[in-house]
Amino acid sequence: MWCVVHSLDPLPMHGRDLGVNPDDMIEVPEPEHAAKQEILENKDVVVQHVNIQGLGRTKEDLLGHEISDVFHAKNLIDVMKKAHMARQKLLRLGIFKEVEVLIDTSEGDRLVLGAGALPNGLDVIFEVTEVKRLTGSYNTMVGNNEGSMVLGVKLPNMLGRAEKMTFQFSYGTKETSYGLSFFKPQPGCFERNLVLNLYKVTGQFPWSSLKETDRGLSAELNFPVGRSSHTVKWEGVWRELGCLARSASFAVREESGHSLKSALSHSMSVDSRNSAIFPNRGALLRINQELAGYTGGDASFLKEDFELQFNKHLFLDSVLSASLWGGMLYPLGGHSSCIADRFYLGGPTSVRGFGMYSIGPQSEGDYLGGEAYWAGGLHLYTPLPFRPGKGGFGDLFRTHFFLNAGNLCNLNYGEGPKAHLQKLAECLRWSYGAGVVLRLGNIARLELNYCVPMGVQSGDRICDGVQFGAGIRFL
Repeated sequence: MWCVVHSLDPLPMHGRDLGVNPDDMIEVPEPEHAAKQEILENKDVVVQHVNIQGLGRTKEDLLGHEISDVFHAKNLIDVMKKAHMARQKLLRLGIFKEVEVLIDTSEGDRLVLGAGALPNGLDVIFEVTEVKRLTGSYNTMVGNNEGSMVLGVKLPNMLGRAEKMTFQFSYGTKETSYGLSFFKPQPGCFERNLVLNLYKVTGQFPWSSLKETDRGLSAELNFPVGRSSHTVKWEGVWRELGCLARSASFAVREESGHSLKSALSHSMSVDSRNSAIFPNRGALLRINQELAGYTGGDASFLKEDFELQFNKHLFLDSVLSASLWGGMLYPLGGHSSCIADRFYLGGPTSVRGFGMYSIGPQSEGDYLGGEAYWAGGLHLYTPLPFRPGKGGFGDLFRTHFFLNAGNLCNLNYGEGPKAHLQKLAECLRWSYGAGVVLRLGNIARLELNYCVPMGVQSGDRICDGVQFGAGIRFL
């Protein structure tokens, strides 16, 4: 990477290429500038000053952590790279609408005696434009086989150190919610942050003839450890369960009423995939633990679950993917588990070929969930036949061949692990098929598959043939 720097002429840097145009590289410097160019390009340089222009309500001490690496640059190319990285960090804070960078030869500090410009000195200037104090948004979101409309109001950079207050209202096909959240990052480590939430969520679960209203508050701390990301969370929820229809089974009616859950949870994830939707390499490990009842409330249980995924790039842009899910819920203190806390399995986002959450224990057609489950999948993704729209719209599609299997049940915790594994291996449901997958940005995807369900048990609801799925998390 080469760049011609003209003496005393600022070098603009915009976007990813930092303002370096390959056409400029053929320009021959004038003889009187050759000495200065030699110093800047091939010898050590010193960044004497880094200035940020355009600040209003933003506190300068917040930004010092983001731009400090620029002072450690040793040559012009290094200055440009570190300035670009600093620009990306400033934009990531979510408090600036635009960030532009200028690199110029240093003029020294006129206010300090003896602090003149060095022959190889540089000044780096960041020109920023702050976002408005109040912003609004309107968008649509895709969940696991559901969609919603979202309205939001944000107060970005509320206290001058990248804090954010958000009010959000969501109206969806199965869920309606509104909530207030406060986000506070740690200066110098944006990934380490504190989030406070106050919310109300009303959801409908037709597979269980159940409706649930949650009113709660939570506090969570997010932080990285090495290559892993961690979240420690406390949540207090007042839950109101009711019947969605008059035909609801007695088992669901028995669960109706009010309860209070106070839970501590921890989640850890390590993600080396190059894409969350269409990865062609890398792996994902996610582990969640939840302990309820230790800090009060009616619910008392220990819940563990995990997600594992491997992706391998093959020939002709095809990808082989393997995934495994599993989890267990252990009631504590002699309490029985609540229908709202159990696991559910089946549908276009997990074991395809079965109805949505329609595997496992059920009563009069209402699915009650289970206290233990596992599910595994093997997938082959290939480009569309004959590659229509290659390099453009066609790259959003993949053909999909899959083999899924899994089981969901309740365990007798008086028995040993061998008996538990035997019960999880019994009544195995599995399916295979093929279809087409469409990527929606880098947050969700749509699937249209032809499914052949196998190992169907009494009470299971199947979808033999074409099945449509939309979501953000797929087996």
